[in-house]
Amino acid sequence: MSDGHRTYRERALALVHDRGIARARDFKAAGIPLVYLKRLTDSGDLARLGRGLYQIPDRVGEDVAHNLAEAARLVPNGVVSLISALRRHELTTQLPHAVWMTIPHKARTPNPEGLRLEIVRATGDAMSAGIEHFDVEGVSVPVYGVAKTVADCFKHRRHVGEDVAIEALRDALRQRKTTPAELMKFAAIDRVTDQIAPFIKAMQ
Repeated sequence: MSDGHRTYRERALALVHDRGIARARDFKAAGIPLVYLKRLTDSGDLARLGRGLYQIPDRVGEDVAHNLAEAARLVPNGVVSLISALRRHELTTQLPHAVWMTIPHKARTPNPEGLRLEIVRATGDAMSAGIEHFDVEGVSVPVYGVAKTVADCFKHRRHVGEDVAIEALRDALRQRKTTPAELMKFAAIDRVTDQIAPFIKAMQ
């Protein structure tokens, strides 16, 4: 690595350390070419939190896991879903700016202080099917499994982006984290069979 590259890297990391979370335009203003951000994310020096937001990876893991535990405590009737669940299953490089949760249709909207939530609602099987639990800080955190999460992303594609849903489906199948049959089972529950079937067919 030449000196030029090293100084860009050092300057970029110093900037993120300094700010906690830095935006693409902060790097630009500091004279750091944006091409280096991709290199630094690929090498694991930086974590991308979403469009144009970057953070030091060590901080991210702690914060993300802690926030899920906090959300499970504060919203006992909720289930971690969508982008937060994709992140848990390592099916997205995006780091959610909030904890995504699905809550029962008629439940009161939670508004916990100091924790950002993105809330979607569901009823019946769409709420209760496909839930797994994992332990964070002694809290049992409910999260939708891979197939249910992918189906949910298609159901709520206006919220999360269709590209995110398609990428999650492709990655889940490529990495063998689910099967076409399982995906179709949850697609039926979420009523998105017509949206998901063509992508599964294209991959077989």
